[in-house]
Amino acid sequence: MFRFLIVTVTIIAISSAGLWAQSAKDSIRIGMQLEPPNLDPTGGAAAAIDEVVYANVFEGLTRYAADGSIQPALASQWTISDDGLIYTFTLRENVKFHDGSTFDAEDVKFSLDRARAEDSTNAQKSLFAGITDVEVLAPLTVQVTLSDPNGSFTTNLAWGDAVIVAPESASNNATNPIGTGPFRFERWVQGDKISLIRNPDYWGTPVALEGAEFKFISDPNAAFAAMMAEDIDAFPNYPAPETLAQFRDNSRFKVVVGSTEGETILSTNNESGPLKDLRVRKAIAHAINRAEIIDGAMFGFGTPIGTHFAPHHPDYLDLTDNSAPDPDLSRQLLAQSGWNDGLKLRLMLPPPTYARRGGEIIAAQLRQVGIETEIINLEWAQWLEQVFRNKDYDLTIVSHTEPNDINIYARPEYYFQYDNPEFQAIISELAITADSGMRTELIHRAQRMIAEDYVNGYLFQLARTGVARAQIMGLWENAPTQANDLTSVYWSE
Repeated sequence: MFRFLIVTVTIIAISSAGLWAQSAKDSIRIGMQLEPPNLDPTGGAAAAIDEVVYANVFEGLTRYAADGSIQPALASQWTISDDGLIYTFTLRENVKFHDGSTFDAEDVKFSLDRARAEDSTNAQKSLFAGITDVEVLAPLTVQVTLSDPNGSFTTNLAWGDAVIVAPESASNNATNPIGTGPFRFERWVQGDKISLIRNPDYWGTPVALEGAEFKFISDPNAAFAAMMAEDIDAFPNYPAPETLAQFRDNSRFKVVVGSTEGETILSTNNESGPLKDLRVRKAIAHAINRAEIIDGAMFGFGTPIGTHFAPHHPDYLDLTDNSAPDPDLSRQLLAQSGWNDGLKLRLMLPPPTYARRGGEIIAAQLRQVGIETEIINLEWAQWLEQVFRNKDYDLTIVSHTEPNDINIYARPEYYFQYDNPEFQAIISELAITADSGMRTELIHRAQRMIAEDYVNGYLFQLARTGVARAQIMGLWENAPTQANDLTSVYWSE
């Protein structure tokens, strides 16, 4: 499935007392664009969950590093059988959960079996679909058997959805997360902030920070004011790109611009009335002017895309010409499909700035070809319930920030309801293909197919625009996964 980078609208007042005093150099205050709906990454689809807990509170067998590589985490090493079906993981010694319980192979078995269970609520359940058996060989050795070889298996285990949880605390992780990470959950003041404190019993290298506070600020003006007042130390996903130049010109701050895995798309309900017709979806795609959206909504930050794949990936195909702006073609396609007298669609917009600002621009572009849109602004919880879960929408705008997630198009039940057996066959073959040349060919076929089927309107790859106090070191520049990883963060002198 997916995670979403979010921007909401609030005005805040930040206390400077105690641990979070402005002069404190042993803690950090992170600005976030949205409050997470819960704190259990194994049971939610919002990016904001991982932005707080990934690598900080929860850990998996493997993990993403800042450069996008996959590194050992709770597994110190592993071996793979010659046929690629059996992975044997050796686990770290002397690891404890934050409640004092011991981490061992039984916890790994519990977590993987729970994630792949028939009644699993894991947002990325498909990551575990190829597992046929999880066997405890010893207290610190676990064997995982797959139905078919999967060259991406250790990468799958690095996702936030694959973190290891304990059976004793798993049911309460949504509000009281218990992990094995270098930070422990302290408190959640809903509507305001989440606080973490350093875990003194952490198995690995101790973190430099005594604590971290994630403050929820979403209005661009409020975010700017909070940073300028130094009420916030860093805003890794800064929601007001129009003000970045002011931070660049101020020696108190540094601006960090990197890349994300976030394909920003005009998501389209392929089973909603006229949108079942490929000609209508194609008309929408050719009515869109990406440059106007990137300039108008993102102030130039963003890379145009023509399919659901990250431009920085070596297997990316530039298919933007396939949906180049062509209003006359859009009008012709609408007339051919019987909508020459006009069409009205619902455009459901979640809180992110890119969605709200981009939605206004897209609505104007669609109006020029005879498509009227009813803009409906939704809060995040409403969006998840109405659009994502119940599929009650026509169009929406969102960034899918999970890495290499083109496989979501092989799920007919997914919220944009694209059902193409030929595409599903490509993804199935890709999952069991190890040869790099063959994988590239399959990935290219997949990109072309969804572009030519105009499943969605492909807009731009979301840039990671961050602002931080000049003395803060160790924050990620790029976002290989959605995370505010604080494990290497510290204040310089």
